[in-house]
Amino acid sequence: MITMPARRPGRSARATRHSALLLDRERLTRQLADEQFDVLVVGGGITGVYTALDAASRGLRTALVERDDFASGTSSKSSKMVHGGLRYIEQGNIDLVRHSLLERHRFRRNAPHLVHRLPFLFPVLEREGVFDARLAKGFEGLLWTYDLVGGWRIGKLHQRLTVDEVLAHAPTLRADSLRGGLLYFDSRADDARLTLTVARTAAALGATVLNGARVDALLTSGGRACGAKATIDGEEIDIRAHAVVNATGVWSDRLDAMADPHHTGQVRPAKGVHIVVPWHKLRIGCTVTVPVPGRARRATCTRWGDTVVLGTTDTDYQGSPDDVHCTREEMEFLLDGARTAFDAELTPDDVLGSIGGLRPLVGGKEGSTLNMSRDHHITVGPTGMVTVTGGKLTTSRHMGELVIDKVLGVLGRAALPGRGKTPRSRTARLPLLGGAGYDAEAVAASGGLAAHLGERYGTEARFVHDLIAEDPSLSEPVVAGLPYTRAEVVYAARAELARSVDDVLSRRLRARLFARDASMEAAPEVGALLGRELGLTPQQVEGQVAEYLTAVRHEKAVLFGDPGHGASAVAGSAGDHNHEGAAA
Repeated sequence: MITMPARRPGRSARATRHSALLLDRERLTRQLADEQFDVLVVGGGITGVYTALDAASRGLRTALVERDDFASGTSSKSSKMVHGGLRYIEQGNIDLVRHSLLERHRFRRNAPHLVHRLPFLFPVLEREGVFDARLAKGFEGLLWTYDLVGGWRIGKLHQRLTVDEVLAHAPTLRADSLRGGLLYFDSRADDARLTLTVARTAAALGATVLNGARVDALLTSGGRACGAKATIDGEEIDIRAHAVVNATGVWSDRLDAMADPHHTGQVRPAKGVHIVVPWHKLRIGCTVTVPVPGRARRATCTRWGDTVVLGTTDTDYQGSPDDVHCTREEMEFLLDGARTAFDAELTPDDVLGSIGGLRPLVGGKEGSTLNMSRDHHITVGPTGMVTVTGGKLTTSRHMGELVIDKVLGVLGRAALPGRGKTPRSRTARLPLLGGAGYDAEAVAASGGLAAHLGERYGTEARFVHDLIAEDPSLSEPVVAGLPYTRAEVVYAARAELARSVDDVLSRRLRARLFARDASMEAAPEVGALLGRELGLTPQQVEGQVAEYLTAVRHEKAVLFGDPGHGASAVAGSAGDHNHEGAAA
């Protein structure tokens, strides 16, 4: 559609900020202790932060607390896909696909710097494929359905490819049984940065958001939830609110049990794992879905810069939700799938990083998690606490909207004196910080540091550039082989509530995932930068570095199935250094 030039800036243009949003931890803690809120959200994953953003955008006095760090649970360990979900069509859940594709469109409009279009390729193989040529025609019918119910909004329809066209996208695919391919389009995002940006957008609209705030108990009055007791940096405070939201994902049963000792667990965790290998080993330019011989499941291979992320679908999980990692068996499963589909020699030594995460599915213990519904569930408990579980990253905005609709019902008009009629959600068309006025093509064409920062901060990248202008040494890379700069560590401390080396390397920069060993080598410098910004003592910096190296050592030990493997790697790559709430 062609429109005439606007005489006045639109809402999106007016949403850009003239100064950086700096978040001060001490001030936020005092606000939590001193103010009375309309709603307290417990849990800083993507559902929790979008719930807080929806509440703040409606004018509610909003607080959000997270036990560890924003996105430190499921929301930094997802498939990183913002998509409708083809397999939900196969399951007959057309409504979920239609709505997910609408939400994907909204994400791409509201956060164009973070959510990027990406082609997905299904090779058609004569044997040992996801499907052969005979089944490909039927599968193309699913792709037409996908396009028609909303996939078209991305600007491209699916395509049938010849063998040569498939190999142009993925030149290392084994061609001996290749008969062509099908290509469709979806989106991806850095899930941790997306979650953080939603949280910061909520803060820009007046919400009080804080990580490192562990909920120890709920406050009640007359049998109704009215806040929480929390521990923040060793200080115990009471956070008072008219309504409480439990958005703690796989930990939600813990908080529900605080409110109701007779609560029966509802969440069935489903585990997903991903590993990262060098791009030059597979040389793909899109996401390729490949079969694993002898297994019913598929593996996906997605290019991410100079690496490829290999991931699986969900499997049942029985262990602790506080210690989830990719195991040796799961790594070998992914490597086996890649070696079978591609002409590539991949070994465990090629694995640059790994993650394991849990999705909070809701339902019984029978049957496969693969076939369980991805629909969300919102309930109101006996104390009036609203609990949200299920769903997926793509539908998180809508989930937040529905949660606050439910909260307004719990509050009633009496809790909102003098504020007129019930406020309606604004988030469907609300740009996230950095998204208003962002031109993805122009930024990508600029290349270099501008393109790198633009795809992470959008129009807010100018504030990182300001740091470099003040101190040119901050333009230097902080992790070998990755584009992240020292300025981004400083910005993380000043504007993104980063408290620790792990906050920076695991989520603000994602270096732990894409270059695990290099991130270990960078830990002392990151600690030194944080120490100067946060006023940490040398002992505190040393402790943070040691804690990070210990966590990575444990991750590697689980991955390689050899406790000595992780320890020797740490010693070899980190010099002389010896050394992831109750509910939130």
